[in-house]
Amino acid sequence: MDGTVLVADDDRTIRTVLTQALTRAGCRVHATSSLVTLKRWVDEGRGDLVISDVVMPDGNGLDALPEIAQSRPDLPVIVISAQNTIMTAIQAAEKEAFDYLPKPFDLPDLMKRAARALEQKRRVPKPVREAGAGQGDDLPLVGRTPAMQSLYRLVARVMNTELPVLITGESGTGKSLIARAIHDFSDRRNLPFVVVTPDDLVPMEGPSKILAKVGQGTLLFDEIGDLDAEAQARITRMLDSLTDPAPRVLSTSQGDLSRRLKTGEFRQDLYYRLGGVTIPVPSLRERLEDIPALAEHFLARAERDGLSPRALSAEATEILRAYPWPGNVRQLENTIQRLMVTGAEAEISRAEVEQTLGAPAGGPVVTLDEAENLSASVARHLKRYFDLHGGALPPPGVYQRVLREIEVPLIEIALDATGGNQARCAELLGINRNTLRKKITELGIEVTRRRKLM
Repeated sequence: MDGTVLVADDDRTIRTVLTQALTRAGCRVHATSSLVTLKRWVDEGRGDLVISDVVMPDGNGLDALPEIAQSRPDLPVIVISAQNTIMTAIQAAEKEAFDYLPKPFDLPDLMKRAARALEQKRRVPKPVREAGAGQGDDLPLVGRTPAMQSLYRLVARVMNTELPVLITGESGTGKSLIARAIHDFSDRRNLPFVVVTPDDLVPMEGPSKILAKVGQGTLLFDEIGDLDAEAQARITRMLDSLTDPAPRVLSTSQGDLSRRLKTGEFRQDLYYRLGGVTIPVPSLRERLEDIPALAEHFLARAERDGLSPRALSAEATEILRAYPWPGNVRQLENTIQRLMVTGAEAEISRAEVEQTLGAPAGGPVVTLDEAENLSASVARHLKRYFDLHGGALPPPGVYQRVLREIEVPLIEIALDATGGNQARCAELLGINRNTLRKKITELGIEVTRRRKLM
């Protein structure tokens, strides 16, 4: 590498590490803990690359980006930050940072990005958006794990493209929040954001009304994989009829569309129209290190909403990290809300968390009686099923048959517990309402609406 790098960070250790690494790589380095000094160096024409922290003692590194761009439009800036939220990545992209990395960063990775930045000229900057600067700060898209940081960077890159985006992930991971963020921080943010439901597609004039409503805004097809063949056909025809200028098309899917494609459950032509860029959202159990930060986010938000401040004890935090979270971030959010409302002490104890997670409304189904849990009961029945075949294998399709055996009573009992209210039943099960409707039809489950006194 060859060039002069300006490093701005209030952490002396980080300044030292970067100075040594860049110097060994052949660069000249000027390091400072002051944003004012960095701006002076830039104005004096020093440096071929800037590596800057966001939070500095005398200012915000992101706020300095427009000034640097105006003074030196060819000077690339790599932003590093301990504020590991999607907003940091989005704001860095909006303000034309060359790249963004979370702290703690991987030094070899940063060196590779620095080398690329020194080799490339910075893009011509776009006008920086000023309106709604604080918008979206409350998004529960928080995390410093590599999976979430990759997601942030991908969202920032696709935000102002015309490509359709397919957001995939389990229920409760925040797919709709990501779709909303893509719209709210894009060039279309002042245009309509329209979520298309299956009911919108039923009337013959439905698609034309949808297009009239959205204009050049953003269309979101929520849980596109749950739509039946007729609805898929209507969407395909609607997308084929689009003319420039057209709306941005986003979609979410809880299931694997490529698998549905192979089985013929999803239209191939629609799949290719929707999947310009796929953004996979990790489940919460795939990023357990983010749970403390997410919990703190929800605690702070509840406090802003007027509830008495509470904090998690170290033991309580460990219980949260050890839990499997089948309902993902949405379940964690609901759990924190319950802890804020039901407790009076300033510190949330381990016992409170265990009690909350063990309650029927939020915890896992583990205990059938004192002697046997659900997993052991299923294992016992499956073993007996295999033994009945006298050493031979059962007929093919065991997986689906077993799932059906469990799904039917689970859905029937959940419907009975909610009085046949499918919206409440879907929420109870932690699945999308359209998924529940499809399961009811496929499994031949009879739904009886009645008032449930509970």
